[in-house]
Amino acid sequence: MYDGLDMEFDRTVASLIAFETEIAALFNAGQIRAPVHLSDGNEAQLINIFREVQADDWVCCSWRSHYHCLLKGVPPERLRAEIVAGRSIALCFPEYRIVSSAIAGGNVPIAVGLAMAERRKQSLARVWCFVGDMVSESGIFHECVKYAARQMLNMCFVIENNGLSVCTPTAAAWGVTLPAMEDGALMMKRYGYRSRYPHAGAGSRVQF
Repeated sequence: MYDGLDMEFDRTVASLIAFETEIAALFNAGQIRAPVHLSDGNEAQLINIFREVQADDWVCCSWRSHYHCLLKGVPPERLRAEIVAGRSIALCFPEYRIVSSAIAGGNVPIAVGLAMAERRKQSLARVWCFVGDMVSESGIFHECVKYAARQMLNMCFVIENNGLSVCTPTAAAWGVTLPAMEDGALMMKRYGYRSRYPHAGAGSRVQF
């Protein structure tokens, strides 16, 4: 079981950007022959959120999870190897209690299941479920939030709002956005950011 952080990675805004910049360069050089979804502009917000994440907590991510893995303690060299091997959009490190899904909304029911399992074990571990603003407007998200609320599961849903549903502004695609809220054991957080990277790839090399 994971019981501490990799202290060789300092988890600052600069170190996160440096890692993702390296991955972008590897992708543009053709050394990653699989899809990647890069993060940018949300470093400080994630660092702040992960100050609340404990070693025994679960983190459930979408296809854009490089930063989350680093902040949960996955060693950079191991994460880099997984990305280069083509697993950028489905990174899973159960020993660090982090899982992700390449399916839009696919991580949400997994997060609810993990939270129910932790409760049945009488564990105090919290499950953190990260979704984009597109998924936050989908049916699976709202069904899972309703279930988690009624079961009083120890969860936190984090909406990462970059304003886009793939390449379309979320407001234009859905018409509404979900507000941040907190309700007893169920918490919801939301932050906004803008990225210099496209939805997929690194901006220079054609991906598909």
